[in-house]
Amino acid sequence: MKAHDGIYLDGAWRPAAGQDVIEVVNPADEQIIGRVPAAGPEDVDAAVRAARAALPAWAATPPAERAARLTALRDVLAARKDEIAETVTAELGSPLPFSRAVHAAVPIAVAGSYAELAATHSFEEKVGNSVVHHEPIGVVGAITPWNYPLHQIVAKAAPALAAGCTVVLKPAEDTPLVAQVFAEAVHEAGFPAGVFNLVTGLGPVAGQALAEHPGVDLVSFTGSTAVGRQVAATAAAAIKKVALELGGKSANVILPSADLARAVNVGVANVMSNSGQTCSAWTRMLVHRDRYDEAVELAATAAAKYGDRIGPVVNAKQQARVRGYIEQGVAEGARLVAGGTETPHERGWFVSPTVFADVTPEMTIAQEEIFGPVLSILRYEDEEDALRIANGTVYGLAGAVWAGEEAEAVAFARRMDTGQVDINGGRFNPLAPFGGYKQSGVGRELGAHGLAEFLQTKSLQF
Repeated sequence: MKAHDGIYLDGAWRPAAGQDVIEVVNPADEQIIGRVPAAGPEDVDAAVRAARAALPAWAATPPAERAARLTALRDVLAARKDEIAETVTAELGSPLPFSRAVHAAVPIAVAGSYAELAATHSFEEKVGNSVVHHEPIGVVGAITPWNYPLHQIVAKAAPALAAGCTVVLKPAEDTPLVAQVFAEAVHEAGFPAGVFNLVTGLGPVAGQALAEHPGVDLVSFTGSTAVGRQVAATAAAAIKKVALELGGKSANVILPSADLARAVNVGVANVMSNSGQTCSAWTRMLVHRDRYDEAVELAATAAAKYGDRIGPVVNAKQQARVRGYIEQGVAEGARLVAGGTETPHERGWFVSPTVFADVTPEMTIAQEEIFGPVLSILRYEDEEDALRIANGTVYGLAGAVWAGEEAEAVAFARRMDTGQVDINGGRFNPLAPFGGYKQSGVGRELGAHGLAEFLQTKSLQF
């Protein structure tokens, strides 16, 4: 892989205004694999101006033509699937099979879904004596995280482009290389100059400049709840729309009638995927008291199998953060039944797959997002107690319910304060809206609901 030494601005790779660079490090062996520009406010301003200049023509482009460009983008990404997977593996540390199956394949599917939506979505509707017109909101500032680097880019850029918006992307500084691959794909797909622009840089510098820029009409941010508050506060000064996909502490509720072995094994796999660096991971497993000990034993056995199957966390700071939570869990009285703070490899920022038992709802590890391969198992007395525990955090992003009968699981899921619930291991759906309740965010991604975030509404009365 070759890193560009410039930013993608107005249809071409151009030098950044300053000389500062970001070193990209492979978290599996701590080796530098590339350097990209650390763009500053001057670069962000140039990118926003390019997007602003390109907006009128792109917004006026017929949806069918926008769909054709998105179809071409999907095809380019599909042709470069192996390169994408290898790039994500190098800069994130994800095992290559997972990178192929998830980090590369899912964004390709999402891009294809928006190509279809651009062609089929109704941008006008008749309501009584009015025509309601849905038009692009304008220039979008997209700030994306490192944990699913290409997926989060596509989940913002594809619907924005389908809506007729222009985009300035500031990707996470830990994983900028796959963002450069995406910019190359946009160029190859034939999007007009200025419709998509890429500035690599640090969050407090380039990200802040993008969020506060007066030429940006919407800020779409995915990341921590703490930074999401800052983005929202910055945007509020200009009464600017924000879409925020933030943290989670999702509950995996196993009702007494469930297939316990399947529910536990799938639940452990869910937490360990992507080294636990998934905002929607089911990091709290809730089990009825009568089946609790059996569930703990099953989970400990399952977690032990992931010792050599998961990659590192993204950087040394994240490794220290996760270890700190493990130490705090022990200090607060939780029982460690798998993993711990011992480093499983001599090099790289690895964390052992970890499972805690005897976790109570008020413990820190049951309340705060850890963002590592750490599972907490909580005991409940009855269904109402399970619901209280499941809803008892500031988050509400995702969750799961298991029961012998689907109707029983659905009835419980309807009472959960969360944006998405998997029933008995339900499969990921790239067309279903994704987003949170409470402090897990504002707005939705994916499918028609994700497209709607990038549209504003005008009514014409007759």
